[in-house]
Amino acid sequence: MKPPRIHVWHTITVDLKERSYDILIGPGILSDVGLYLERIFPGRSFYIISDSNVHDLIGIDMKSMLEDQGFSCKDLEFPAGESSKNLETVERLCRELVRIGADRQGVVIALGGGVTGDIAGFVASIYMRGIPFVQVPTSLLAQVDSSVGGKTGVDLPEGKNLVGTFYQPSLVISDIGVLATLPRSELKNGIAEVIKYGAIWDKTFFSFLEERIDDVLSLDPDIIAQVVRRSCEIKAEVVSRDEREGDLRRILNFGHTIGHAVEASSNFTISHGEAVAMGMVAEAWISVEKGLLAMDDLKRLKALIKGFELPGQIPGSIPREHILSAIRHDKKVKAGTVHFVLLKGLGRTIITPEVTDEEIMGAIQHLT
Repeated sequence: MKPPRIHVWHTITVDLKERSYDILIGPGILSDVGLYLERIFPGRSFYIISDSNVHDLIGIDMKSMLEDQGFSCKDLEFPAGESSKNLETVERLCRELVRIGADRQGVVIALGGGVTGDIAGFVASIYMRGIPFVQVPTSLLAQVDSSVGGKTGVDLPEGKNLVGTFYQPSLVISDIGVLATLPRSELKNGIAEVIKYGAIWDKTFFSFLEERIDDVLSLDPDIIAQVVRRSCEIKAEVVSRDEREGDLRRILNFGHTIGHAVEASSNFTISHGEAVAMGMVAEAWISVEKGLLAMDDLKRLKALIKGFELPGQIPGSIPREHILSAIRHDKKVKAGTVHFVLLKGLGRTIITPEVTDEEIMGAIQHLT
């Protein structure tokens, strides 16, 4: 095969010893996907899993491209949307893999956003007790967050991601060029996670985002590449130190304890990014109330969220008691106690179980 064109602008390694893998970032990188797959999986068969939207936009062309390059490749799809993120979809995809003859030499390609990565990764982790998979994230949310770190899973009626596995991909290929095809709402959905990285880990990155709001929203290639790179570097460093969320990795849940509860309480009519934005404001408010965070830092966080056109308030139509109930059922609850990630200033965190229902409700009221 010919050498790849110069599409990879950044390569980040997630250091997990024998489970280590690279994240490749750049524009147009999907045109060389076969070259990267051949290096890791020579002579293997590939099974592209994508939702119905991405399947029609990219999946069919990727399958044809890989077949033209001599690869054995088949594609599977499921209905787009969070409502497909369930055990029924997983079972159907596993049975489809059996039907088309996938064996333990097969490799799953998760092509799509965060929902696809969660579903396809989970399928790969349990099919025939585990086959390799490659993440090809096509949304900003997936490129900066869900494709990195090995979390897979699906939802139950009782809450998000309650059934899943830790299962690392063999490679992540992030083509920033495909972000131009996203609706603006999907772009903003991913920006919430980007803001989170600055808030919990890197004050300089937070300031960079404050200065580059217009460039990010206009998808300036160099700026977007820097945003994806720095976000992945932060997550890779955290995951490398704590693969299975024993302690440090829990800081990645900033904004998610209340955010997931808002998302579930809205019957998922509120997007993940919007819910995380609300959750970050609420949990930063609790941080201020506990004397951990300066009010000026909370104002900066709220201003950045507003600048990226994300919501800083919870709709009044969502019953507050539903949010509190959903928090108690969150998978992050340990021994009946909810652990919160709070800010001790921009770029610094503390994990604590010492947040009362009254403080939670006070924060929710602050966002009303």
